[in-house]
Amino acid sequence: MNSPARQRENTMSIHSSREFVALVPIGHNDAVARSGMPRAISQTARYAKDQHIFDQGERAGKIFRVQSGSVRLYHLLADGRRQISAFCLPGEVFGFAQQGTHELYAEAIEDTALEAQSLQETLTEENLHAVLANFFSAQTHLLVLGRQLACERLASFLLDMNRRLGAGNRVKLAMSRNDIADYLGLTVETVSRGLSRLQKDGLIRLHDARSIEMMKPHALVGMVE
Repeated sequence: MNSPARQRENTMSIHSSREFVALVPIGHNDAVARSGMPRAISQTARYAKDQHIFDQGERAGKIFRVQSGSVRLYHLLADGRRQISAFCLPGEVFGFAQQGTHELYAEAIEDTALEAQSLQETLTEENLHAVLANFFSAQTHLLVLGRQLACERLASFLLDMNRRLGAGNRVKLAMSRNDIADYLGLTVETVSRGLSRLQKDGLIRLHDARSIEMMKPHALVGMVE
């Protein structure tokens, strides 16, 4: 019989759900046009670390863009464990729910500012296509993660964070190792061992618990291809 930890690592929940994230940066005018998000009246709301933004089952009425900070989207498995479906970073959009109610919980990872617009103002045909494209991309990404070993999942995660944050080869992560574990379907211990292994192999350098420098990005890419 598999141990609880092994079961955790073998269970990659493909709960992409109908609550997907449009990973489209809309901080600039050309990006706004590409995302299909019109220049409508919006409101800015601020959330403290770990503060809930919306709950599973709550009626969806707004789409949110991260101005600063970061957000985790997650659901709870039948046994009470948390599965993080996505991290939303500055410039990214989340909150669209196809069935009219949120199927995920949204929570601020750190002090976070969000721009909110009503669904009626943002749900253009162009924006819907952009969101659907990212939905299928997210599904593919989760399926790939489900076939990868622990170190490969970590390499994929670091490359993805680096690409989205655009901060050179040094990544400052807002999320904890618990968050990373719940996102990658691993245990916290496996995440820690995997990062130590990547550092021992000279692929990364751990400056502190959340600051990671990618020493050999091409080698990391090679791990996941």
